[in-house]
Amino acid sequence: MNYRTRIISSLVEIGQPAWDELVGMQTQANPFLSYAFLHTLHDTGCAGPASGWHPQYLTLWADEKLAAALPLYAKDHSYGEYVFDWAWADAYRRNGIAYYPKLLSAIPFTPVAGNRLMARDAASRTALIDALCMLQQQNGLSSTHILFPPEDQAKQLSEAGFILRTGVQFHWKNAGYRDFADFLATLAQKKSKNIRAERRKVKESGIRFRHVPGAEATACDWRFFYRCYADTYAAHHSTPYLNLEFFQRIGASMPQNILLVIAEGSGKAIASSLLIHDEHTLYGRYWGAAREIPFLHFETAYYQPLEFCIRHGIQNFEGGAQGEHKMARGFLPHPTWSAHWLAHPAFADAIERFLQREAGGVAAYMDELNDHSPFRK
Repeated sequence: MNYRTRIISSLVEIGQPAWDELVGMQTQANPFLSYAFLHTLHDTGCAGPASGWHPQYLTLWADEKLAAALPLYAKDHSYGEYVFDWAWADAYRRNGIAYYPKLLSAIPFTPVAGNRLMARDAASRTALIDALCMLQQQNGLSSTHILFPPEDQAKQLSEAGFILRTGVQFHWKNAGYRDFADFLATLAQKKSKNIRAERRKVKESGIRFRHVPGAEATACDWRFFYRCYADTYAAHHSTPYLNLEFFQRIGASMPQNILLVIAEGSGKAIASSLLIHDEHTLYGRYWGAAREIPFLHFETAYYQPLEFCIRHGIQNFEGGAQGEHKMARGFLPHPTWSAHWLAHPAFADAIERFLQREAGGVAAYMDELNDHSPFRK
């Protein structure tokens, strides 16, 4: 089939019906791929040219119908990616070679795996990879990076000349638990005892929790959440990637995927976490507190969401990037993938050798983690 290739700088050029139809055909889609989420990131300026994210979505069309698409950005930096290439950029700089701009396929500020090579069928996916290879050969940029694709797409990219990199996240699986106590009964005694003690101390502090679906979140709820979110960044001497308008707009445009957990004490909100979900998976995203209370973070960002999963039959809870401490709370290590193509032959060879060594270390790390499972033997 003959495809027409178009580089899209705004999802408005595609339209929500066509984009969401293609997303809905993917086996590993999630709410972060939706038109509502991505367009809001762009339209509020969070991931736009002013912030160093230049949308250049690669699309294939057949008879004016969207056949395949790859979320793609030209990046002026490496912020908001969660697969770190700062050392690569520094090596380029020290050798007088420009690393930026680079091409990046990712969901901005979101370390969540999911389809990147979105296509109607195998033939259009192959054509999309071919179009990407042609684009990166012609554009004169230093490199192309595909972050958090599913394993099968990572392997396809490897066959097309990309170098693969592995990472580790921590995910929780619902084994059909009846309630939170049923889940605790599967953990090693010390782990379950510690969790009970943490939850008891939060309860004894007089803290109560509200689970607020997106459709019920008020302007006041969103302002309080954003205050908590911004304070978390400030505590780490950093600047938030996202603005209040972004959160308010996804609350309005995709309310079925939004959950706010709000902790209250003495009638006042004191902490909040934001989670995004579909019928299969809950994704932990952001958390913050107006004041510090021991173990409030674990209750607001982990235990309350776990109870939500159990109550609603949600099978997976992805708690976000990094965090070995999640294992003590029933999360297990899970591999992630990224794929990288570098135009400079010498740097491509050096980075490939580095990633081969790194992969061995990641495999050993995974083995060690699995040897220390939090569950009863």
